[in-house]
Amino acid sequence: MRTEEEAQICATFGKHLAQLRKGMGWSQEKLALESGIARSYIGDVERGLRNIALVNICRIADTLKIEPAELMKFREAASR
Repeated sequence: MRTEEEAQICATFGKHLAQLRKGMGWSQEKLALESGIARSYIGDVERGLRNIALVNICRIADTLKIEPAELMKFREAASR
């Protein structure tokens, strides 16, 4: 069972990922196809239902052609 804090972290990360993806004009399906990660997994991450694995953070960053650190700036993005 996740704590409220863990759930909030996952939700905030997911929202940031969705914003970055949409900013590039990509659908979840395109990100899934390009990264080799299941669309349902990406959808669950964006909805805060999954605690994404570090390897998948790196895969998504590589696919979006950004540094993994950019994905980890989700707390900064939430405060804006």
